[in-house]
Amino acid sequence: MQTVIGILIAIFVFGIMIFLHELGHYVAARLCKVKVLEFAVGMGPKLFSFTSKKTGIVYSLRLLPIGGFTAMQGEDGEDPDPGALVNRPRWQRLIVLFAGSFMNLLTGVIAMFVYLLLTGVVGTTVIADFHESSTSSAWLKEGDEIVAIEGRGMVDYTDVLNTITIDGVEPLDITVIREGEQIVLEDVVFATAEEEGITVAQLDFRFRGAKPGLLSILKQTGTQSVATVKMIYKTLIDLITGRFGMSGVSGPVGTVKVISDMTAMGFAPVLYLFTFISLNLGVMNLLPLPALDGGRILFTLVEMVCRRKLNPKIEGYVHAAGMILLLGFMAVITVFDVMKLI
Repeated sequence: MQTVIGILIAIFVFGIMIFLHELGHYVAARLCKVKVLEFAVGMGPKLFSFTSKKTGIVYSLRLLPIGGFTAMQGEDGEDPDPGALVNRPRWQRLIVLFAGSFMNLLTGVIAMFVYLLLTGVVGTTVIADFHESSTSSAWLKEGDEIVAIEGRGMVDYTDVLNTITIDGVEPLDITVIREGEQIVLEDVVFATAEEEGITVAQLDFRFRGAKPGLLSILKQTGTQSVATVKMIYKTLIDLITGRFGMSGVSGPVGTVKVISDMTAMGFAPVLYLFTFISLNLGVMNLLPLPALDGGRILFTLVEMVCRRKLNPKIEGYVHAAGMILLLGFMAVITVFDVMKLI
């Protein structure tokens, strides 16, 4: 019974993220006077729909909770209607295209603030103590404040954690402030372990906490959100370069499974996962790839630089091909997710 409840909660959470993303596109489109044809949550056959008598917009709920869309006139080709997206000023098109990811990023930051407010977890990058059998204690000391790793500045303790976990499989150069002096500790070694076929480093020390307060929580909200976005990009680069195989990628089925498992741990872990996935959704949709918002934004920026309209048919073909590839990739990822469950 707990599993069923967890899956339902997971689908609901996933649906909220999709709804907010599409709501961003929808609101921006209406404000920019772009003609909206349909606002849908989910994909596949319609479960429920109605058409607004005032605007003619179709609002629908579809069978598969793995996506959604705001269908706008003139998205993928020429259209004589002045309300078509392709005919709106370029700055308005950018707003409409960016609005979906903006909503996910904004929601992720707000969820992060609520999470920190509820848990009161506010930390620093100062080392408090080491775990038993610590490896890094041969270089690091209690009281060290970590300010950079491999020359990259650290924004907060989650940034340190994420960087060590991903990059610490190899020796790291860590910059610390020790007794008021900034020094570089070369080739710091961390123990490693394998998790779901991926080798990661083990953080073998704890950070000092800070007194929670509204200002410190607001600051931590910003730094943790930035650290999470940095980790998403770093993970994406490692995926492209081949460090992470397909086992390191999850699609809708895998995401629902993770959220479902988290529900047994309470509200706070689910809220934190919601934060991560929401920020991840916002970042991924801004990648300059065909069929994604980022791909459409790229075409619009090229038009602005060239100061002339690109061929809408060619752009439409590019996005159509990108959508086919994206759906194929999602199908492959879904197969891997299902295989993990068997």
